[in-house]
Amino acid sequence: MPFLNRTQRLLASSRPSFHPVSLPLQFRRLFSVPHLQHNQPQSNANAPRVIFSGIQPTGIPHLGNYLGALSNWVQLQNTAGPSDELLFSIVGWHALTLPQHPQQLSEARMDMLAALLAIGIDPRRSIIFHQDDNPDHAELAWIFNCITPMGKLRRMTTWKSRLAASKNQGDDADVDEAGLNVGLFAYPVLQAADILAYKATHVPVGDDQTQHLELCRVIADQFNRNFKTEQSLFPLPTQLNTPSKRILSLRDPTSKMSKSSPDSSSRILLTDSPSQISQKIRSAVTDSIPGINYDPVNRPGTANLLTILAACNNNEDVGETARRYGGKNHGALKKDLTEALEEMLKGPRAEFEKLRMDRAYLAQLAREGAEKARLKSEVTMREVRKRVGLS
Repeated sequence: MPFLNRTQRLLASSRPSFHPVSLPLQFRRLFSVPHLQHNQPQSNANAPRVIFSGIQPTGIPHLGNYLGALSNWVQLQNTAGPSDELLFSIVGWHALTLPQHPQQLSEARMDMLAALLAIGIDPRRSIIFHQDDNPDHAELAWIFNCITPMGKLRRMTTWKSRLAASKNQGDDADVDEAGLNVGLFAYPVLQAADILAYKATHVPVGDDQTQHLELCRVIADQFNRNFKTEQSLFPLPTQLNTPSKRILSLRDPTSKMSKSSPDSSSRILLTDSPSQISQKIRSAVTDSIPGINYDPVNRPGTANLLTILAACNNNEDVGETARRYGGKNHGALKKDLTEALEEMLKGPRAEFEKLRMDRAYLAQLAREGAEKARLKSEVTMREVRKRVGLS
């Protein structure tokens, strides 16, 4: 059985010289506590899970990416059962739903791959790949497009917020639909294909993506009903509620930290030097109210700094963090936050700079990851084609 032997070799392959970065103690702690909660009961809690998640190739991650999705991916990997499968994808096709500079996008794809490795995603444990290296995603998305009602897509709200963010508009209520393309309108269907191509059972997403996962479940159920056999093809994926920290802009704490902001001091990047981190924290917007307390409504800038510091300190309760600074001022808070951020980021930053210079290794890893992913999705697609009559 040469194909089975080849498959087994591919699924077990790894680069012998790869060693996951040794993270600082604070950073290891950030990923060590199993916070993830299931928002739906499982029929068999002991059944192996297939976990899938994706991130757009925005290049070098900022602190919001770091303390949100990426830290949870590492935590999932480190706490997964031995029979669980994990797939993490860099979703380049989703990036094309908004205008991109081709050369910058190409660089961003490789930088995101290097970043995932630098923070501790291990290609020996998880499948890491570029979505656009696996055409099964696009084929399945087209089939799903043909069974997804326009009305359900019209009720999706994320495309409005993405359009608003791309134009630096704080409110998506006044977004002009003239800028809406078909890809952006239908990208939740491609997202469903990303997930279901691997028959994923669990998907870690934040609250802003809950609506899309619900649509994914609807599409899976619709396919199962339309092309019914003795056994349903697709599972209905369960959402993993991740304890994502909503990190706000350092210059405008009423909006999320984002790379689309024209003010570079509004965000902290993985590659920022200690002096850059210090300067950005010193210039972070707070308020003139004496003392420190956690009040996101009336003191959003101060609350944002406390949220970041609590995440750096082993994800401690932000109220406990605030109590330690009750009699102190913003200067003391900013000084301690600067030191905590540097301690947390220095290891991954060094590893990232080393990895991004090794383009040959990154290309090799991307090829190996894509081949492993295709071996899994091809099994799904053979059955899909058979059920819809295309084989």
